Amino acid sequence: MIKTAETYHVPVLLAESVDGLAIQPDSILVDVTFGGGGHSREILRRLGEKGHLYSFDQDADAEQNIVDDDRFTFIRSNFRYLKNWMRYYEVDGIDGLLADLGVSSHHFDDETRGFSFRFDAPLDMRMNKRAGMTAADILNNYTEEQLADIFYLYGELKNARKVASVIVKARQEISIQTTGQLLELTDKLFPREREKKEVTKLFQALRIEVNHEMDALREMLSGACQLLKPGGRLSVITYHSLEDRIVKNVMRAGNAEGKVEQDFFGRVKSPLHLINNRVITASEEELEANPRSRSAKLRIAEKV
Repeated sequence: MIKTAETYHVPVLLAESVDGLAIQPDSILVDVTFGGGGHSREILRRLGEKGHLYSFDQDADAEQNIVDDDRFTFIRSNFRYLKNWMRYYEVDGIDGLLADLGVSSHHFDDETRGFSFRFDAPLDMRMNKRAGMTAADILNNYTEEQLADIFYLYGELKNARKVASVIVKARQEISIQTTGQLLELTDKLFPREREKKEVTKLFQALRIEVNHEMDALREMLSGACQLLKPGGRLSVITYHSLEDRIVKNVMRAGNAEGKVEQDFFGRVKSPLHLINNRVITASEEELEANPRSRSAKLRIAEKV
């Protein structure tokens, strides 16, 4: 089935996240997660003739959704290279940056990519299909300790060591190459009432490691803090506690670790201040229309 921009990915918290950018007609903006182009189209709708939008996506599939607009530049790259690309385009400062960190519906629905355990597919999970290790490479080559660390840190699996042990023992007999094989191996490791949630965490951990998502997020946010002009906005949608913690730390303390620096008077020294002290979540109407928005959290901050 050919995906249209509408079916590729339904944009989450569309109005709320774009409202958070406080767009002016001549704003220079960045959407670091182009995907189906839903957020980018809404941003362009609000921009004037002198405004410009730069949108990033490392997945070649996203290019089918590119917008034909003189005010739009598509950058086929990982958003961790935000600063490099802005330097390339001679952009010294930006007025706002939007990031929707969720995996596109397209990826979960593509039976060939291995993002979902709904299909028996090759364990790939690469956002950029042109480079890097696959999930199968990791499962078959990482040490037991490395696998346990990934499952615990990125999947928050309490039995991470047991899962890693079972995988390492099994791969001595046969190479683990498909989602079906992985599910068969872990079938008895999770209680039936929590199996779906635990398997979801396992797949999440592998996807994060394959795509170096936490490192890329830290680098992108660091670059955004430097590029934002005073009064510029950062609007970020997260979907799990690991990335949300990093975003919250950066917005409150100016660094991913959350280390607070204070001035002589005890005031927190941070390049940003929060616009919404309470996290923004999807409305009941959006939840009904798009269940995948259930775990979405929007945080907005402004450059001091």
